[in-house]
Amino acid sequence: MAWPDAIAALRERTLPRRSDYAGLASTWRGDLIAGATVGVVALPLALAFGVTSGVGAAAGLITAIVAGVVAAIFGGSNLQVSGPTGAMAVVLVPIVSRYGAEAVVPVAIMAGGLVFAMGVSGLGRAVSYIPWPVVEGFTVGIATIIFLQQVPMALGVPRPEGENTALVAIRAIGAADVATSAPALAIVALVAVVMILLPLLRRTVPASIIAIAIATGMVLWLGWNVDTIGALPTGLPAPHLPVLDTATTSALFSAALAVAALAAIESLLSARVADGMLGRSTLNPDRELVGQGLANVASGMFGGMPATGAIARTAVNVRSGGRTRVSAIVHSLLILGVVVFAGAVVATIPLAALAGVLMVTAVRMVDRRTVLAILRSTKSDAAVMILTAAATIVFDLILAVEIGIAVAAVLALRALAKSSGVEQEQMAAANPSDVIADSEEIALLREHIAVYRLDGALFFGAAQQFLDEFTHIADVRVVILRLGGVRVIDASGGHALDEIMSGLQSRGITVLLCGVGSRPRQILEALGVMAEVDAAHHAFASLPDAIEHAHGHVRRHLAPHE
Repeated sequence: MAWPDAIAALRERTLPRRSDYAGLASTWRGDLIAGATVGVVALPLALAFGVTSGVGAAAGLITAIVAGVVAAIFGGSNLQVSGPTGAMAVVLVPIVSRYGAEAVVPVAIMAGGLVFAMGVSGLGRAVSYIPWPVVEGFTVGIATIIFLQQVPMALGVPRPEGENTALVAIRAIGAADVATSAPALAIVALVAVVMILLPLLRRTVPASIIAIAIATGMVLWLGWNVDTIGALPTGLPAPHLPVLDTATTSALFSAALAVAALAAIESLLSARVADGMLGRSTLNPDRELVGQGLANVASGMFGGMPATGAIARTAVNVRSGGRTRVSAIVHSLLILGVVVFAGAVVATIPLAALAGVLMVTAVRMVDRRTVLAILRSTKSDAAVMILTAAATIVFDLILAVEIGIAVAAVLALRALAKSSGVEQEQMAAANPSDVIADSEEIALLREHIAVYRLDGALFFGAAQQFLDEFTHIADVRVVILRLGGVRVIDASGGHALDEIMSGLQSRGITVLLCGVGSRPRQILEALGVMAEVDAAHHAFASLPDAIEHAHGHVRRHLAPHE
């Protein structure tokens, strides 16, 4: 492709266009309502994820505003709502613990650049190769970590030192006492009860906002001395780029790489979920990565934290009637309005109330029916999901996805190898149209001919299995290998086939190939396997032709002995 064509294709794949807002004339009311609804839902989550990640509530709000708008305009989904998420908070906790909260800004900008590069280079479709059990295991692990992260705030104690969430939660429980923890636990319990019961009465009620309002009012009325969010900025700070030297960039690169990987994976998965809810595809995956990359760079420049597409908020957007990017933009503008006009009220919210919101959110993240469906499906899928969830909790999210994909790939190859096989066919069944006048000659000839059908995939996982099948062949002069059932072949499979043929021919057995497909033939020709076969005219399109040729070989062999 010429450079002008390549640039035009890249521009078409990654830049905003008028069609992004197609249908707005008929959907604007639904978009406005959905945007306001999502904004109400996102406000407490933005505050909570900012606090729980260690960068502060203000950073969470900035991220929801800036990243939400940028990703909505430049992203590849008409339905996606972006901002701070629980998964990103999980990744940021060890980064803040190791490098300090000030490291989050350069990490966000560096990660944004990496995600942008992924989109420009066309890596957006790679997420389609992530198996479903890995995604669900990832979700279960994230939900568990989010819940455990709230334990210190729920108990009203400072967060203990450490990077492992489970160990930090255990230490917080050990440090708690009744006098300190009772008010905080009461707030958490109140928030949980309100969030669980209100949707039972009316699903459209913003239960999290009402729960936080009730908890805040109760704390002010009773005069409890509990930790609150504290003072917030009254607007957005001026954007600025941090000064990055070589040493800082090198130290933070691995952290930025982990954040970029999570931002890409979670955003694309979230957009796929949104498409699934509508039953139609609107996602441009490469453009989505470009948009998320720009959103992270912008968020970092304004002092925010890394952002991703948010599955829960995106789902609320779709259910509330959002159909264009306007709804996601409205969601960010509503949060900006709260920051500008109601910052003093938000500052009085107890941290324990945010902990309660996130605990309930974490529990709701796990779809019990989906988990049970995977556990009941196959042992392999269940093992992949459980292992991914465990790795997420014990190690980190990116490593967990890598482990899950690797295990799923190994199990899939194992299943593919098991589905591949070699079966010897009876001559009568193999060639019912074969007619030879002398029935005694038929029997004599067929004693010296063997027909084998190879099925499935002839690849490295099944190569040894195929080799073992042909080790003990004896008392035949011709072996016909039917390859019509082989749909996949790789270099290892081609090498195994070459070894089979060489081994048989070294014992004086002629090998004929039958029904070699066009794609397997290309691989075998590239490996040099077909050169000798074609030279000897030992490749046949149909089994009757191969058997007729085999008869001639056997006759010539038997002729001196007659």
